[in-house]
Amino acid sequence: MRRVREESGKAVPERKEQPIFTTRAHVFQIDPSTKKNWVPASKQAVTVSYFYDVTRNSYRIISVDGAKVIINSTITPNMTFTKTSQKFGQWADSRANTVFGLGFSSEQQLTKFAEKFQEVKEAARLARDKSQEKTETSSNHSQASSVNGTDDEKASHASPADTHLRSENDKLKIALTQSAANVKKWEVELQTLRESNARLTTALQESAASVEQWKRQFSICRDENDRLRSKIEELEEQCSELNREKENNSQLKRRIEELQSELQEKETELKDLRKQSEIIPQLMSECEYVSEKLEAAERDNQNLEDKVRSLKTDIEESKFRQRHLKGELKSFLEVLDGKIDDLHDFRRGLSKLGSDN
Repeated sequence: MRRVREESGKAVPERKEQPIFTTRAHVFQIDPSTKKNWVPASKQAVTVSYFYDVTRNSYRIISVDGAKVIINSTITPNMTFTKTSQKFGQWADSRANTVFGLGFSSEQQLTKFAEKFQEVKEAARLARDKSQEKTETSSNHSQASSVNGTDDEKASHASPADTHLRSENDKLKIALTQSAANVKKWEVELQTLRESNARLTTALQESAASVEQWKRQFSICRDENDRLRSKIEELEEQCSELNREKENNSQLKRRIEELQSELQEKETELKDLRKQSEIIPQLMSECEYVSEKLEAAERDNQNLEDKVRSLKTDIEESKFRQRHLKGELKSFLEVLDGKIDDLHDFRRGLSKLGSDN
């Protein structure tokens, strides 16, 4: 795959490294002046990848924003990735003399990145151990070859005892030189580890102080948020009370308008009554005249009722007489029918006599 390096401020790809893990995050670096605050290295979330260099057997974290390399950190066994929150993690790079921070969009992405960091860190430790073993084996082999060559040369010019002493002396010198070199090497490595540990401790303390500061700021913001929320609730309650007052005022205004309209109607009715009161005497005289007329009409009505009663009596008598006449007429008709039947019989008798004659 590709490897990224910086040349004249540009990212140049080389086909020596392979990406083994890729994610996206917001990149930060610790402020070099204060060593407390984070400085954004990217304006937005960028790609952050783990690369494995097959040639050097090493691992790096690389992130590029456009043409700018913002992370180029070689992972060593001494590095530690620390989770400072649910979505934020950091690690210190002593070679770059800085602390990198990554802000993820979810806790799962942060967990995967941290697990990959631990895995790559363990792989880097194994690679370092193998490299040291190879170096020590090669050094011992070269030292043995050098000692054997010296012994062969001296053996031809010296006695066996001198040769043995010189050989032992050379071995001691070589062992002493190697021991001194190892001591210096270990002292340098120890000093480097102490300095790196001190920087990491300082960065961790500063990070802890920053975390405490952020916690205090978060607590202050949360208290301020609670205060503002309670204030908003009070304002909303006041607004609801104002709305209720406005509603009551509007109802009162409508009631006042209704009462005013009713008052105008009553005043109009009062004016009409006043006008009517002016014609009351005339109405009373007319009422007396009408009362007299009504009394006369009642008298006439009484007379007419008397006449109606007498007419009803006459009608009843007439009906009785009519029924009586109907009964007499019916009797007469019955007699007449008998007479007619007798006449028919008589005619039939006459007809029979005529036919006999």
